[in-house]
Amino acid sequence: MLDRIVEFSELLRRNGIRVSLPENMDAARALELIGVADQKQFKSALRAALIKRSIDAKTFDELFDLYFLGQGGTARDLEQKLMRQLGMSPEEFQRMLERMQKFLDGLDGELSRLTRALLSGDMGEVERLLREAAEAEAKESRSSLRALLLAQGIAGRIGLDGVREEIENLRHLLARIGADPQTIEKMSEYAERRFRDLLELVRDLAQRETRKKDPARAERERLDHLSQKSFAYYSEDDIRKMNEVVIQLARRFKNLLSLRRRHARRGRLDVSATFRKNLQYGGVPFRIQLDRRKKEKPQVVVLCDISDSVLNASRFMLQFVYSIQDLYSKVRSFVFVSDIGEVTRLFEENEIQHAVEMALRGDVIDVYSHSNFGRAFELFYREHFAAVTSKTTFLIIGDGRNNYNRANDWVLKEIRRKAKQLIWLNPESRMTWGYGDSEMDRYGAYCHVVEECRSIAQLYKIIDRIVA
Repeated sequence: MLDRIVEFSELLRRNGIRVSLPENMDAARALELIGVADQKQFKSALRAALIKRSIDAKTFDELFDLYFLGQGGTARDLEQKLMRQLGMSPEEFQRMLERMQKFLDGLDGELSRLTRALLSGDMGEVERLLREAAEAEAKESRSSLRALLLAQGIAGRIGLDGVREEIENLRHLLARIGADPQTIEKMSEYAERRFRDLLELVRDLAQRETRKKDPARAERERLDHLSQKSFAYYSEDDIRKMNEVVIQLARRFKNLLSLRRRHARRGRLDVSATFRKNLQYGGVPFRIQLDRRKKEKPQVVVLCDISDSVLNASRFMLQFVYSIQDLYSKVRSFVFVSDIGEVTRLFEENEIQHAVEMALRGDVIDVYSHSNFGRAFELFYREHFAAVTSKTTFLIIGDGRNNYNRANDWVLKEIRRKAKQLIWLNPESRMTWGYGDSEMDRYGAYCHVVEECRSIAQLYKIIDRIVA
């Protein structure tokens, strides 16, 4: 156990936590007193001995689970899932395992250790074999920080293809030792599902090993994956994680924009003024003149379709715009399906995420009506057109599907005439624009910018146009 504590301390150091030799010795002495039988006490003792700052507690907890708990939790979950898939109670499942063990005894020497452990339900042995393969692969492979490559390496070392072949031949082996057809069918189904569990264990182990070596990279990969994922396929968990993405993007975007504006305040070379100033020197530019025109913060008006088909895109856009609202001189936001309602005050009086939820859940307008862009545009023109000025960047988020209602595209023509710029972000694939009840061809003609915006990555590429 002392070796494992030293190794775990090294893992903590690699992840930015300072652990000294005396603290290692404290941990070892603590474990001599309490032992390792009680997992909670074991973890608490290690944390007390090795962690000095509360900020490191979260990293410690994650690495402890990765290092000491192994795949036991995953294996137990797979066991429960397998019982449900086979429609068996725990007692029936246990009886089937016993029958399988009896068959396996009759096939002595014809199956590999891994296949035998997998089919007999000895998940401890399966995990041990997988971990040995993972450690060997990590030592020899420079690409072990990538979960996919590590998983492929582990699969090669445990002879996954051979296990697959043995599973496929199991039906013949069972028939040879005299099993009846019904039993063969049941056992074959069980073996197939066990093989899928093995694939999942390999993937899970590769991800765990990758996270142990570089949790920051795993986090980056997770966020990268989320940023590439279409809004239409976001799960509830993705939406929760999206908050982290919004904060990161907003912080990065603020930094970039602050730098750009700082450079702008310094001024650009004014060629005409420089030549005039240097006429006395024969046109040689000894004295440089800079253009120091004052840059004003833009105003933003956001018009969000909050029908189900584009809800996540609107959610993200509202959250993002208000996360960087200090970059604008003024922000006004409206939501619509058929009716239109202003939600600016919600963001002035509530925390951003709470305000977004209030804006989208139907507190302001009826969200169960059918989309009617034309009606919403006309209502905006009648009631809120004064919000548009020559400094306004007008942003629309919507799929442009108008349910064959009157398009009222003249409203966009008026907005374009008055606003600084008109931007439309469409969460639908560009390939579908203009088909069916889509009015994008008509609406897009009046916009300065029309972009497909189905993911965070796409949105990030065009977001700087809003505040440029």
